[in-house]
Order: sequence, then C-alpha cells, then structure tokens
Amino acid sequence: MPAINPIERYLVHLHARFQGETSGAIATYIPELANASPGWFGICLATADGHVYEVGDSRQRFTVQSISKPFVYGLALEDRGKAAVLERIGVEPTGDAFNQISLEPHTGRPRNPMINAGAIAAASMVAGHSQADRWDRVLGLFGLYCGRALELNEAVYESERITGHRNRAISHMLRNAGILTADPEPDLDLYFRQCSIDVTTRDLAVMAATLATGGINPVTRERALARHNVDEVLSVMTTCGMYDYAGEWFYRVGFPAKSGVSGGILAVLPGQFGIGVFSPPLDARGNSVRGVAVCAALSDDLELHSLRAPRAALSALRTRSTLVHTRSKRVRTEADQLRLAERGSEAVVYQLQGDLGFAAAELVARRLNAERTALKCVVLDFTRVTEVDTTAARLLCEMTQGQSEAGKGVALIGLHRHPRMRRLFDETRATEPGLRFTHVTDLDAGVEWCEQRLLHETDQPHFDADELPFDQHPLLAGLAACDIVELERHMRRHEYQPNQTVVRQGEPADALFLIVRGELSVLVDDLAGAPKRISTLSRGMSFGEPALLGHALRSATVRADRICVCWLLSSDIAAALRVDNPRLAFALLDSVLRSSWTIVERLSSETVVSTVG
Repeated sequence: MPAINPIERYLVHLHARFQGETSGAIATYIPELANASPGWFGICLATADGHVYEVGDSRQRFTVQSISKPFVYGLALEDRGKAAVLERIGVEPTGDAFNQISLEPHTGRPRNPMINAGAIAAASMVAGHSQADRWDRVLGLFGLYCGRALELNEAVYESERITGHRNRAISHMLRNAGILTADPEPDLDLYFRQCSIDVTTRDLAVMAATLATGGINPVTRERALARHNVDEVLSVMTTCGMYDYAGEWFYRVGFPAKSGVSGGILAVLPGQFGIGVFSPPLDARGNSVRGVAVCAALSDDLELHSLRAPRAALSALRTRSTLVHTRSKRVRTEADQLRLAERGSEAVVYQLQGDLGFAAAELVARRLNAERTALKCVVLDFTRVTEVDTTAARLLCEMTQGQSEAGKGVALIGLHRHPRMRRLFDETRATEPGLRFTHVTDLDAGVEWCEQRLLHETDQPHFDADELPFDQHPLLAGLAACDIVELERHMRRHEYQPNQTVVRQGEPADALFLIVRGELSVLVDDLAGAPKRISTLSRGMSFGEPALLGHALRSATVRADRICVCWLLSSDIAAALRVDNPRLAFALLDSVLRSSWTIVERLSSETVVSTVG
C-alpha cells in the first residue's frame, strides 16, 4: 500500500534507494547465520512518544548478536555499579577487530564492553541466584526494551556454542587475568545465549528509542534502564559500537550505534527517536552494508549529526507577548482598561516549550535581561515544557533572582510539573530573601497577576470592599433620579458568601443582577466537565441581562469569590414594568444594551488579537 505519511514516504524511498545494493557477504563463521537471505532488508524508526514507522522486512526474525552488548553492559552497571564495572572493563576504543584476543597490558581489563572480551566480562557481572535465573533476567531485560516477550533461537545458540572456540579462548584469558573469578564456562554460555535472542527490525528501533528517551520504553512506558546509566551505555556505543569503523562512523553519521554480524544496526538519536536497520550482507568490518548506507543517508538527509549546532534553543521560546493586547478574563472598568493599554508593555509573558537545556535557558535569560529596564513584571509559562535539566533550572533561578533584586515581579506557571526545578526555586527562596516569585495555576491567572501589579503596584489581590450605593451603579447612569428610586423599590438586595453559587448553567434566567460589592467568577464546563473561568466580575458590573427578555437559560455558572452583594430585578417584575411603566422599562433596557455592546466590543477585540497571535 502507498505510504500516506511523509516519514513513511521517506523511508519507502530510502528502502528503494538501497534495495539494489548487492555488495557485502553474509557471515558464515557461525554456520546458522549462513542460512540468511541476502535480500532481506528492513528499516524501522520509533519516535520518542512511541510511534513506529517500518518498511520492508521489518518483522523478519534474526538473532541480535553483538547488538546485545550495550544492553547487557547496562545491566551490569545496574547490578554492580559503575566503579565495580570499570575495575573489570575499560571504555577505550581499540581500533582492532571485535574478536581480538587482547587485554590492557597494565590492568588486564578488556578495552571496552563492545568487543567480545568486554562483553563476556559484562555477562559475568549479571547477578542471579542461579545460572537459569541470570538467563531469565537477561531475556526479560530484552523483553522490557522491545516491549514484548522474546525467545532464544536454539539453532543459532547451539551453532555458537559448538563453534565458539575463539570466544572460549578469550574467556580463559579473562580467567587467567582475574577478570573472571570462577569457571568461565557459565559466563561464556550466558554470552552465547544473549547473542542468540531472536529480534526484528522493529524490536531494534524500539530498543533504540528506549535509550533515546532515557531508559523508558516509549511504547509500554516501562523503565528498562536507570537514567543515570543511559549516558554510560550511549557513550561506549558512540566510541566503540561499530567495531574498528567507530571513528569513521561518528565522523560520517554522528550518533550512537551498535551493529551485529547477523546484519542488524541499532542507532540512537537521544531525545528524538531510535532506528533499526536489518540487511545480512556485511562489509569487511562486519557491519551491514545497507545498514551503514541507510544510517548515513538519514544523517545527511535529515541533518541528524549529533554535533550539528542545535536549533532547540530558538524553538524553546514558543511565544512572547505583552499586556498591550493580551488580557485576562477579569472584566475591568474603562479607567483600568485605559491604564493597562498605557502600561501594557511593562509586562511580558514568555511561553516556553520542549526540553530546556542550557542553550534554551540562556536564550530566555538573555532576552529578559535585554528588556529588563522596561519591565515591571515577567511571567514564565512552563506548561508545554517537557523537561528542565539541572543547568537550565539553575540558570532560570538565577535570572529570577536578578529580576527580583531589580524590583521586578516574576510569576511562574506550571512549576509543579517539574519537581526538580520547583525544589531548587523553593530552596533558593529559603536562603536568599531577595528571591521573590509567585506560583500561578494557568496563563490567565498569570496575565491577571501582571494586570494587578501594573494597576496597583502590589502582588496582593485588589478589590473594593465597600458597598457601592445603589444609585451610583454604572448601569443606572442614564436613568433619571426618580426612575432610580422607582427601580430600587422593585429590586431586592441579596448577599452571597464566598464560593456560594449565585446562578447555575442551564437554569432559567430569571433575574438581572447588579453587583455593588465583591467579585464573582463566571464559569463554564470544559470538554472534560471541569469548570473553567471565562470571566471575573466586580462591583459596578452586572450579569443576567437575558432575564429582561424572558424565556432564556443561563449560559454559565456564576460563583462568589468573596462576600458579594447584588441587587436583583426578577424577570416577572421586568415584565410588569413593561406594562406599568414602559418609559422606565425602555430606559433600563437601553442602558443594558449599551453595557452589553461594550462587552461585545471587548471580546471581539480579544478574539482578533488571539487569532493574529
């Protein structure tokens, strides 16, 4: 079937591009490997969020062979710790063949865990109550990396065990050097078994993606390797994973990889995705000819070399906006709106995204420092940030401290999603009195916090506690004094306690409310059924205008934020006024329409700004 995704189309093109490559030879020194077809060819890519693209013979089974080495090395690190492993296995590239019989002259260690000597030593450090238990742990580990149960290829295992004389010689050499401390045969048998596990190209890609995501399988979300050991595994893959071709590989391709003599190559793009390629014909160094070609093309075509200057620092800043156009859901008086328009450039909101490392944090800090003198307050939104490393967290903390010392306010959104950074900020605030920042729940709350500082020069919530006299309510400004007196006679005063629901969404709209004290939030249910604030109203404002027209339902829930006082005009009284005092009813309706039009103009303006942004 034709590919419908750009990545799929590209992989299909890549497969066709190298399908005709016929150079190389199938490995025969392990007799069972000679049964492979030279035409088998699969390519697979697994993303960091668990999506898998595959073309060709991606489900053809083959034995993992030397690709098992970094994963068992990781298991040895988990079981014994880095110091103990380094005592027995070095990390230097050799420039020799993978099955070279040699050890470091002064230490007796294998030079690295990617050659056979180092891999056998790593297998010897796998813990277990018995030989069977150790094997079960290795097989189970590979299942965690692949996300499915795997099996031993008995035929290949027997072939390796019977013909593995060179590896047997290496194991006895290790025993003689004291690297193996007991009979080498059980450790050698475990090594033969790990190399004889059946996998597919898809398995290789998911295994690689597990390393790319810090040791967590992106498909199953299960952890296969502790994060602090992933760096060590990827490091030896980078310097030693492609046998005596490792240096040229990194020069040409530029990311960690491991090959096996059955024709597989596993490659890792840290933080991005994993690659699996399978094609049995090998070059003179024991690497898949098509596999090397595919990975080189991927690196060139997609600009994936790990030493290429990253663009993450530029893309980490999703948006930058000021309060000139951005507004919170709080309804403001005309005077406050004018003041915010005048001072809106003194507050800035940065929305960040992706993984934040040093380069991204440095960019944000540098940009904020450049406009430092013009700002009164800053909001940093981490809602879309996936991870913040320690260096970036420290840099952002120091930036916040500098803003605070200069008298600027700083609000942080989504800090609860990043416990390490939250802990650093809290610890710094405890020891540095100059560090002042505010946690807010969402972007709207952050914008409202900025508005508060610009209008009132304080972080503390501002509201008018005094009750507005009825005849001074702005909605009544166009009415004659006698009409106001008459209207007050028909309305009733009601007080609401904090968090008390005043009206509920879906109920009949049976009254107009004039707010003379306190604040109320207007809420609607989101798609998940949770209440979401769409506006906050304060004294001098009104709601419930549809009640004057009759037969309407409440479009939102209104809840008191603090003690509130409202004057209510019921829909029944309004209907009676239209009969008994049509002049008053018309004047009131005209005032309500003017107020509603002002709200519509504000909402339309916000919608245009939001759409353009």
